[in-house]
Amino acid sequence: MTTESIIRMEAVNKWYGEFQVLTGIDLSVRQGERIVICGPSGSGKSTLIRCINRLETVQKGRIVVDGIDLTAGGKNVDAVRAEVGMVFQQFNLFPHLTILENCTLAPMRSRGMTKAQAEEVAMKYLTRVRIPEQAGKYPSQLSGGQQQRVAIARALCMAPKIMLFDEPTSALDPEMVKEVLDTMIALAEDGMTMLCVTHEMGFARSVADRVIFMAEGKIVEQAPPEEFFGNPKDERTRQFLGQILSSHQAH
Repeated sequence: MTTESIIRMEAVNKWYGEFQVLTGIDLSVRQGERIVICGPSGSGKSTLIRCINRLETVQKGRIVVDGIDLTAGGKNVDAVRAEVGMVFQQFNLFPHLTILENCTLAPMRSRGMTKAQAEEVAMKYLTRVRIPEQAGKYPSQLSGGQQQRVAIARALCMAPKIMLFDEPTSALDPEMVKEVLDTMIALAEDGMTMLCVTHEMGFARSVADRVIFMAEGKIVEQAPPEEFFGNPKDERTRQFLGQILSSHQAH
């Protein structure tokens, strides 16, 4: 990991109408750092990571990604989006395209690759997420876990510097969660800069360099996993971890 910040959020505030969804967010992420963001529903976690590739705009503050000021808008937004891969809760695959076509579309359009080049890259990443044999199928023929792995491969085909994950396992059946988390762990081991919104605390413990807890649109606490889980400072963090622990025991 370098000491250079690849993402900087400075005093970021965002409203939906009257409702303030992000308040005074300051966050600096180093290249190669792996961050897990957790918190109760409605705490602003997904909004925060969606601001990093300008899927959401902010009304106040600055966001600089890989040296590019996103808040300046215009061509900067496209430049940042080319460097930032995003994986959503819903897989967002094109149902009428094969798995291979889903993966080659963006590199051909945005990176100017030929079909042959794009297919070679796509097969490399489909192999990487352990589903090369599904390349000729359509999304509806795959399980949820396989579709999410395709979504990860598709994002990787753009050779992003940063990967954002927005609750990537929350729409999956429990038995499929592990295969997606294993794929993400392998990525983390490669040194990819990652920000992941998730309730999977086992993943946070084993992969994160830093765990961030959000509540009511603010960053309440952030610490390395051993400190975050072993000695949380804020009462809201303790409550949240207690709830997560008891819901896991209940299952």
